[in-house]
Amino acid sequence: MKLKESEALTSFKYGWLLKRIFPYIKPFLGKVILGFIIAIPVGLLDGVVSFALKPYMDYVVGQQNLIFFGVEIPYIAMAYGMPFAIIFFAVFQGILRYLNSYLTDWTSLKITNSVKNDLFARLVFMDTSFFDENSSGLIINRYLTDPDSASKGIVEQIKTFIISLFGAMSLITVMLYSSWKLAIVGVLVLAIAFVPVFFIRKKIKSVSNKNTVITGDIMTTINETYSGNKVVTAYNLQERQKKLFTNGINKSFDVSISLTKRVGWMSPIMYLIASFGIAFVLFYGTKLIYSGQMTAGSFASFVTSLLLLYKPIKTLGNTMTSIQNIFVAMGRVFELFDYVPLIKDKETTIDIPKLTNGVTFENVYFEYVENKPVLKNINLHVKKGETLAIVGNSGGGKSTFVNLIPRFYDVTSGSIKFDGIDIKNFKLNELRKNISFVFQDNFLFTGTIRENILLANPNATQEDLNTVLSASHLDDVIAALPNGLETILGERGLTLSGGQRQRVAIARAMIRNTPIIILDEATSALDNESEAVVQKALDNLIKNKTVFVIAHRLSTIKNADRIAVINDGELVELGTHKELLSIENGQYKHLYEMQFKNSEEFAL
Repeated sequence: MKLKESEALTSFKYGWLLKRIFPYIKPFLGKVILGFIIAIPVGLLDGVVSFALKPYMDYVVGQQNLIFFGVEIPYIAMAYGMPFAIIFFAVFQGILRYLNSYLTDWTSLKITNSVKNDLFARLVFMDTSFFDENSSGLIINRYLTDPDSASKGIVEQIKTFIISLFGAMSLITVMLYSSWKLAIVGVLVLAIAFVPVFFIRKKIKSVSNKNTVITGDIMTTINETYSGNKVVTAYNLQERQKKLFTNGINKSFDVSISLTKRVGWMSPIMYLIASFGIAFVLFYGTKLIYSGQMTAGSFASFVTSLLLLYKPIKTLGNTMTSIQNIFVAMGRVFELFDYVPLIKDKETTIDIPKLTNGVTFENVYFEYVENKPVLKNINLHVKKGETLAIVGNSGGGKSTFVNLIPRFYDVTSGSIKFDGIDIKNFKLNELRKNISFVFQDNFLFTGTIRENILLANPNATQEDLNTVLSASHLDDVIAALPNGLETILGERGLTLSGGQRQRVAIARAMIRNTPIIILDEATSALDNESEAVVQKALDNLIKNKTVFVIAHRLSTIKNADRIAVINDGELVELGTHKELLSIENGQYKHLYEMQFKNSEEFAL
């Protein structure tokens, strides 16, 4: 699944999207509804001032007492009481707004966090190809930003919609009370002004999707600048990174401004249409006053309501635009939810047996890109307890070969079997519990050394830990650190040297105590001194294990039980070091003479 190609095809399926988001709203539904209920009087109170103008103008300014349900109210009392009443309503409305905002933010964040948690729970189980195809920036943006827009925004915008709607209703009610004839004209004009909102949905979707990709590229540039800071500094790439970042920002600007050019006319058009309505109201209202069909107070109340009505109507328009943005983001979120990883358990699985025979590759083909095979017809059996070294030309498929064993990828055709059983019949987590890995660049997590080692076996005892520290030659490193095992590692473990990081990774693999070990160029990035220490640790790790090792170090290859030569995706030679060297014009012999002859003379 390439996230850049995402189209959020469900963006206009509003009912379907609301049905999908509802399970996340349901646990907080009571507070959500309470927030919406509070939003109603918040909106209704918008009409208080305009409603008060009619009696104020007609009775207070006109110095006439008001007869209200047979009770006479002096205009002087109204003159002094109405300002306090307006302040009281303003305070009351302010308290309701605060409560409403608090409830909205609380429920929005809870809903958003639930969505993010579920999305991340799916992300960690994505197959390796998903991370191969998508940049870190785009993944971060899609898994963090879209849930914010989708779930947090929906409650906020519905609240705003309710406040604006009931605010508009209260003002329209005041207008109808003042003059139903003028009210029909005013409402009709504002309704016409609202129409353009419905013509920009597709443009909003297009811009939102493009901006998501561009933002992802920007975040990738930041991530790469951080992770590759030494390379950036060493090769003076600062200007390159600046240019990439600036280009991303400019692209985002261009996409956003393209929406503004197409949507920016909406507000002036709405205002112009509203102005025609207001002009007509002034003209016709004056006529009604002169003819005695309307009082000056009613007209003042009506005009005030009409002017105030423009704000909630405009807010409703903006809210509808924002809600469309939310539905686009929601479509992208559920697109992620609906993505099914390529590597997954079968509906029915069997328990993985204790390895007694070995690992078999039968007619294995594999391709990353269709019709471009990386491995071709690999047939090989590795016995239990055997160490198989894998060599070959660069890009020939060595790493791919070992990555198929834990099902980082699935074979295109053929099968890989444990004791004669296809590994696809086992649960993924059970399969991987039987395999330990040491890579060329081992990833260490932020946390202590102890935590990083015990990640592989949280139930290990202190005695187990001491044993692997000694066997991995890590005990001297621990002893030299002021906080020992409790030393906090920085991000990616960069507070340790390369050799020390490798030994932590080896200790992590050791404490898991699995029957199968995979070493993918575990010493190739180290200096001679570090390599020698790490190799001793590796020798302890692979004792009595079934081992697949990709390595360049001569002793590792020479001491392997067998050596497999994989060139251009094919298993071209298989045998011991001596057997392969005896093949005239053999591939291994050629590789050996090119790469290892000087190393042998040095080692001997």
